[in-house]
Amino acid sequence: MTDTSAPPAARRPGGRVLNALGLGAPAPDPADASPHSFPGGGRWRTEVPSCEGPEALAVILKESSRLDVPIHRISQGSGVWMLTDAEITEMAEATAERDIELCLFTGPRGTWDIGGSARTDSGGAGLRARGQDAVAGCVEDAVRATELGVRCLLVADEGVLWTLHRARTAGLLPAGTTLKVSALVGPANPASYAVYERLGADSVNVPGDLTPAHLTEIRRVSAAPMDLYIEAPDDLGGYVRMYEVAELIRRGAPLYLKFGLAKAPGIYPYGHHLRELALSGARERVRRGRLALDLLARHGADTGMAPLGSRLPGPLNRFAPSS
Repeated sequence: MTDTSAPPAARRPGGRVLNALGLGAPAPDPADASPHSFPGGGRWRTEVPSCEGPEALAVILKESSRLDVPIHRISQGSGVWMLTDAEITEMAEATAERDIELCLFTGPRGTWDIGGSARTDSGGAGLRARGQDAVAGCVEDAVRATELGVRCLLVADEGVLWTLHRARTAGLLPAGTTLKVSALVGPANPASYAVYERLGADSVNVPGDLTPAHLTEIRRVSAAPMDLYIEAPDDLGGYVRMYEVAELIRRGAPLYLKFGLAKAPGIYPYGHHLRELALSGARERVRRGRLALDLLARHGADTGMAPLGSRLPGPLNRFAPSS
């Protein structure tokens, strides 16, 4: 959705003092601002990632109420196959009660496969699905998750994305299912971002180290919602960009603010042997969200949040499904 109204100008951090000292930054260029917004209004939504099961979900929901952190989406990273039917159902019901979108990762990925190329210095095939069986596993996860009430699927392979989009278009998956591209394979330039949109992506994670100028370049070719870690896990760079939140929204809207956690051990694929890490990490991710929202408020940039419960991306550009 295109919004022709200019976003409100945020107060620049330290601006009053720096201006008095003759060290103020130049005014933001209006041409750099994204012209897009979410359908129904709003330029940003929130997401808490790495929620690996019902117990972690309960912690996130409790902390979000305690700290007054609004949540649009909660996502999981280990995969549908790491959860029982009962666990998926419990998570789907708990998020549906609060009108929060639940997003689960689909299927096998190269880094957990028997192939050695992903463990070489070059990274080989990386996260992608290796072979027909891996694609089939992702499709199986998608069908199982949607039958249990999940309406957002996380993917890390272009072929899987196109396959699931075609299945959705053909009525083999629920029409309201949204497809989210993982940060593990996120595009880093406008041309590749536009390709992911056309393959069926409803929101696209971009690398956490893209500059504001990079976001503006992407927004000149695509209105597909963007996911960006405001704080990234160490295996995605460990970037902490809270002070840039207002500018990232201005450049990247419509934007999901992802509240990740640096300096935390990896927990994928999750099991109960990692329970304490998962629960403490869930609690702290919500707290990080509160810190980011407080910064937005102090800078006068906390307006423009999309209505809670909103989840659809609006009209997007797609390749024509093949026969």
